[in-house]
Amino acid sequence: MDSGRIAHGRKPDIPVIRPRPSDKKQQIHEVGVKSLELSKVIRLLEDPLTANMKERHLFVLNKLLKRSQMGFLLKELTDVSKILNICAEKGADHPEYVPFLCQALHICRLPFLKEKTSDELSYAQDVVEFLSHMGCLMRMSDAEVRQQTLESVKCFYSCVAPKPLIDGTDRLSKPKPRTFPSGNQLSRLSPRLHPTSPGYRLQLLERSDLAQTLLLSLAALENQPTIKLQLLQTLQILSSSSHMNCALIVNARGAETICLHMNEPDPSGQVLFRSSEILWNLLETGSEEVTAQLSSMECVTSLKEAFLHMLTTGSRHSDLQLRNDLLVITTLVAENPKSLLIESLFAKQLVVLATFPELKSHSPLVCNLKLSYDNEDLKMKKLLFNLLVLMSKDFAALQLYKEERVMLALLTLAKPPAASSGSPGWTSAQREELQLQALATVCTLAPLMLDDYTSHQGNASLLLLLDHCVAQDAFFGQSDGCHNAGGSGSTKAHMRHCVRVLRSVLSLGVDSVNQDFCDQGTISQFLGIVMQMEASPDEEDAVTLEIKSDIQLILSALCENDMHRKELFGSDGVEMAIHFLEKGCDKFYSGLGHNRLLLSTVDCVRSCIVGCYTTEDYFLAKKGACLLLDLLSSSPRCVHCNVLANLLELCDNPNTASHILSWRDAGGQTAPRVLLQLWRDEEEELKVSRNLHGGIADPHKPILRPHQQADPQRPFAANMQSAAILELSENLRIKIYSIVSKLGYQGLPGLSRKDDVTLSVVRRYLDFKVGEVWNEIRRELEQDCVRPTTPDEEALSAICKEAEDTAMRVAAEQESILQRWEEEDTREEELVYTEIKSHWKQRELMAESWDSYVSKTSNYEILKEIKAKREKYIESSRPKERHQEAAVHPQEHFVGQVVSVERTGAQGPAGVKVMLARAPLKVAGRDPAGATSQDPEYFSTVSAPCAAL
Repeated sequence: MDSGRIAHGRKPDIPVIRPRPSDKKQQIHEVGVKSLELSKVIRLLEDPLTANMKERHLFVLNKLLKRSQMGFLLKELTDVSKILNICAEKGADHPEYVPFLCQALHICRLPFLKEKTSDELSYAQDVVEFLSHMGCLMRMSDAEVRQQTLESVKCFYSCVAPKPLIDGTDRLSKPKPRTFPSGNQLSRLSPRLHPTSPGYRLQLLERSDLAQTLLLSLAALENQPTIKLQLLQTLQILSSSSHMNCALIVNARGAETICLHMNEPDPSGQVLFRSSEILWNLLETGSEEVTAQLSSMECVTSLKEAFLHMLTTGSRHSDLQLRNDLLVITTLVAENPKSLLIESLFAKQLVVLATFPELKSHSPLVCNLKLSYDNEDLKMKKLLFNLLVLMSKDFAALQLYKEERVMLALLTLAKPPAASSGSPGWTSAQREELQLQALATVCTLAPLMLDDYTSHQGNASLLLLLDHCVAQDAFFGQSDGCHNAGGSGSTKAHMRHCVRVLRSVLSLGVDSVNQDFCDQGTISQFLGIVMQMEASPDEEDAVTLEIKSDIQLILSALCENDMHRKELFGSDGVEMAIHFLEKGCDKFYSGLGHNRLLLSTVDCVRSCIVGCYTTEDYFLAKKGACLLLDLLSSSPRCVHCNVLANLLELCDNPNTASHILSWRDAGGQTAPRVLLQLWRDEEEELKVSRNLHGGIADPHKPILRPHQQADPQRPFAANMQSAAILELSENLRIKIYSIVSKLGYQGLPGLSRKDDVTLSVVRRYLDFKVGEVWNEIRRELEQDCVRPTTPDEEALSAICKEAEDTAMRVAAEQESILQRWEEEDTREEELVYTEIKSHWKQRELMAESWDSYVSKTSNYEILKEIKAKREKYIESSRPKERHQEAAVHPQEHFVGQVVSVERTGAQGPAGVKVMLARAPLKVAGRDPAGATSQDPEYFSTVSAPCAAL
């Protein structure tokens, strides 16, 4: 063994140190300190024989502090925790132990020490228990111990210890916050002790009961306001740093505890601020549980007192911000339907404040209230409007709104700037932002308070603002609030909110309100607004598209069941609908709202055009039906139902069928073919059983879906529709069947083989559906163990049998259709082959003719031979003279004339066809009476090479 080292067999776990030759006495003292065993310290403190030896206790505890001045070892935390608890119990009667506790808590600010890397995992539970017991020291009444405990916890989140840690033995100096080892201490670094990782203690703190213990100690600090403020600061740090800490605080009903203590006397004026920050942190992590705790009468009353105190006494900017924070917390509490805002009379005071200063009130709350009209007051006003929307779910709140004339105050703010006189003190930008917020609030409240809305002439006020927005000299858009999104620098934001309010009111379908709206000429006005916006050179944005679609929905709500309003919609409305239909669905998935605009246009066609013959005819004359078919062939599946509904209702007009049958898409497909393809796509989506050619695969289930077969048949109530009936509204087949029925099943243009097979199913769809309903009835009777009477049973069996026979006949018809198409294909194939053979024969003849011509021109012997044959042929073709005939018939002479010459395109003389004509000539000197008069006769046209003539 090296003589320069000293080994201690008694405590092998204590690091071996190198002694200084210059300071032998100090080295011996260090070894004595390190050889201290904590188990003996605990026995010394707990043993009845030594329990009263305070001086010895303090001496040993001081030695412990000296040894641990750089931090506690992980493996000793359990014993240290016991020592701290014993000293805390003794400190209640003997204040001499308090300094030790304070110094020990000061050491707890430093990172714990580990000898091995695995110590962090091995002693994790010991650390959790130590932190939990550390929080229990708050039960001591001594202010210094409480303060050191809180400072240690706060130091967990703020202090960063150096990586190397020394094993020094200097005396523990007076506690100072956030102290670290000096340079001399770092030079005497122990190679065996290292600090734990920075986040180690914070992770284990979340698993301990420290946060809950600190929260529960809040009730014991009423007489120590300084410590109470530090405790709130510590809880604020804990709640803002970890969701788990927030969950622990909430589980201990921390939100309720903080709320009930935030109005206690506070000389510093910081308790309310810290409490609101803690509540805000808790609401961000577990809002439902927190709002449930804050919804009690006591908490709501506490919130009310805090808010009213800051409202009436706060003047600094920080006070106004705190007031608004409390209002935000109140807003979150109002989202809970079980909150007692109305019962606590807090809601009434908030409603009165929301109508101030637009309306005069005799309430003591606002009599002496003066606003500074700065941004914080503007935020408070907007928060109050938002609170009105949240509380509107309660009928009692609506009654309160009526009493305090909330609708009148909101409509006062909604007036144009020239007509508004109820918003003194606000700047133009603030007034504009309040106006947008008021319109958003009216959009929610107007359908719920329709009587107040009509009594205060809501339609007239909004139309007045809309006219102001449409006017060329109007300029809004100075606001930059959330409700002005997309409309900055223009009137779009105001127009959007005006139209939203009108849509929410008019969509209720109240005749008096709608009639009052129409009497002001709004149908033509809205059509002009839409076309004016469409003619604008500005690019379309989400706000513009929303305004257009909302106006179309308003027009649909007005004209749906009123023929006179459809006539007022007239040709201008048809032009508007045609214009938007012509745009198609290319931008359907743009994300700006083109999909909504397209659907509102289709709905506008159904509600404003269909049903009025004058507008229908004009719509058809403008190719409206063809545009709907274009849309049907190119739009996504979600649009098909609305388009088919429009086409079906248009088919009641006798002029519609010709437009549908004459339509062709870009690929040349006809409307019947597109409809039948949609039928097949729908059946494929429903997974209906079909064979390879689209025919019926199972005659027992010709149109049944698989899930209808798999689901057990449930008994239906008398007023409930069965699955077979509900299925009619869930897919497109019934609409396609109805349209094809109106077009007829004979002579449909442009159908293929598969279309004919599908058409046979479509024709019998209603019969199949009737059979499906009767089968449902039979299964339901069997499940209910109900036996029909014998005649009913026979009739039911006959109906079901007839449905199956119909399916079998349709299947046979489909087979005949396929056979007929196969025969037609065979005939067409034969014609094609015949034409091919004719072409080849013609080419062979042309080749032979050309070879003959070449041989004649290239070989003189062949030419002489052909000439001889020709002369012989001519000679043999001449008629022989007979004397009898010569005496009766005079000799006639003929003259040949070329009638026409045609070229076939072949090479050589074989490519020329010549037509000749002949006419007889009289012999000179012969008696004209003896001559027989003959008309010119034409002989048959022949094809011959020119050289042969």
